[in-house]
Amino acid sequence: MTESHQPAAGDTGAESTRNVPVFRPPADIYETADALVLLLEMPSVAPEDIDVTLDKRVLNVVGRGRGVTPEGYALAHVEYRDGDYERSFTLSETIDADGIEASIKDGVLTLRLPKSQPAPAKSISVKPG
Repeated sequence: MTESHQPAAGDTGAESTRNVPVFRPPADIYETADALVLLLEMPSVAPEDIDVTLDKRVLNVVGRGRGVTPEGYALAHVEYRDGDYERSFTLSETIDADGIEASIKDGVLTLRLPKSQPAPAKSISVKPG
């Protein structure tokens, strides 16, 4: 797996309809015999605000942060900035797009991308002429 070029935070080269910075979330990538597992840090992003797409070999992850303060708490100090998250990866393995699983817990998005089973060997007949 290789990573596609990503612009710096807030420098996407395109007009944004939201007035918030765009961050490149840190990611850890693990490989097992049958899957790739990606962990992306995306604090303040709810499951319904995450879009994950696989177009051919390019995996795109976009999340929209909300910056919500928990009920009953008063904000005393802020280090997490409000903003959106974008990251793209070019996959070297063939992935089973129908089997991709995604979940988010405690601000960490976990993506499990199962590898496709290799096609069985096929005999090709040769015709004269």
